[in-house]
Amino acid sequence: MSAQQIGFAGLGRMGGPFARRLVEAGYAVTGFDPAGTSERLPSGARAAGSIAELVRSTDTLLLSVPDGRVSQAICSEVAAPGERRVRTVIDLSTIGIAAARACAELLAAVGVAYVDAPVSGGVAGAESGSLAMMIGAPALLVDELDPLLAVLAKNRFRVGAEPGQGQAMKLLNNYVSASALAATCEATVFGAHLGLDLTQMVEVLNASSGRSAASQDKFPRSVVPRTYDFGFAGALMTKDVSLYLENAENADVPHDLAASVAGLWQRFNAAHPTADFTYLHKYLEDRER
Repeated sequence: MSAQQIGFAGLGRMGGPFARRLVEAGYAVTGFDPAGTSERLPSGARAAGSIAELVRSTDTLLLSVPDGRVSQAICSEVAAPGERRVRTVIDLSTIGIAAARACAELLAAVGVAYVDAPVSGGVAGAESGSLAMMIGAPALLVDELDPLLAVLAKNRFRVGAEPGQGQAMKLLNNYVSASALAATCEATVFGAHLGLDLTQMVEVLNASSGRSAASQDKFPRSVVPRTYDFGFAGALMTKDVSLYLENAENADVPHDLAASVAGLWQRFNAAHPTADFTYLHKYLEDRER
């Protein structure tokens, strides 16, 4: 059992499995979620009544929250005057470059380290610990935290020393993923219009140069059987691609394709705000008809 006290803010579809894995690894975990802590808290963890309680009672605080606004609000609470035990905040959320930098600046003013560490791999990856983690933080700090981070993510990549670099890697990854899925959906709708079989199209793509994670994983699991239940919300993919476009525009790098991809995801999300991201195929299929 580690003597280190771990705080966890955000016990949703990703945060809940994260907290459970930490408990199972022997960490003392205290969790809080404004949507309801007791019903989301894994067995063996202690419930906190507020973020402030986590700040007072834990050494390292992990965040798994929806967006940069929430991350910044929590970091503002950590930095507020008052009793503070927390020395490190590890942000596992996808929040964008500007929000990560703002969080780091808030915390640096009170001597608290900020680790920009978004993850990729979805709920299944969070449950199994097989995620990829993209880390923007100093090397010595990452080395110190690696035993804890290894519980959450099998594949850990320190991509730079600065907050925001982890976000940049996560956003470009999700943009590539979203583009591949959108292209595969459009292409197979085109093929079906000309009488091709969906299952065979996926088989041919996977034996040819058109293969991608979309054709190798997402289509066989959720599109071909038409269950559309891969486990990642279309709203979250829309958020991530929109964040990528915003950050690409701010960086003044080419983003012609990103604008088109983001526009498609935004239209899909407006039509189906609660759908799994693989439902994009059905959305395009229905449009074709």
